[in-house]
Amino acid sequence: QVQLVESGGGLVQAGGSLRLSCAASGGTLSRYGMGWFRQAPGQEREFVAAISWGTGGSYYVDSVKGRFTISRDNAKNTVYLQMDNLKPADTAVYYCAADISPFPFVRVGESSYTYWGQGTQVTVSS
Repeated sequence: QVQLVESGGGLVQAGGSLRLSCAASGGTLSRYGMGWFRQAPGQEREFVAAISWGTGGSYYVDSVKGRFTISRDNAKNTVYLQMDNLKPADTAVYYCAADISPFPFVRVGESSYTYWGQGTQVTVSS
C-alpha cells in the first residue's frame, strides 16, 4: 500500500512562491507516474501537472505553464511542485497522486491515479 503525504502549503501573497512536497512510503516512487491535482472551494478537482516514470516528461495545465514546475527526487522518494508567481486563482487544496500502471507516459485523468495524498491547502491573497 503506497502512502503519499503532501506538505509545503500555506498562505502567500500574490506573486509569491511555494514549493509543495509529496513524500511516498510503501512503494518505489521512481516506478510511478506522479501527478498534482487541485480543488478550489465549490469546484471539481482539476489536473495541474504530472511527470512520467518512463520518459521523465512532464505536462501542465495551461493556467500554470511557465509558473509551476514538477520534479522528482527518486533517492528521496519525493515529488515536488514548485509554484512561482502565484495568483489568487491558484488557491485550492493540492493533492499528489501516484499512477502505478506500467504506462510510461504522462496521464492527466484522475482515474489513471491509484493512490492519493490527503491534500495541502494553498491560499494566495491579493
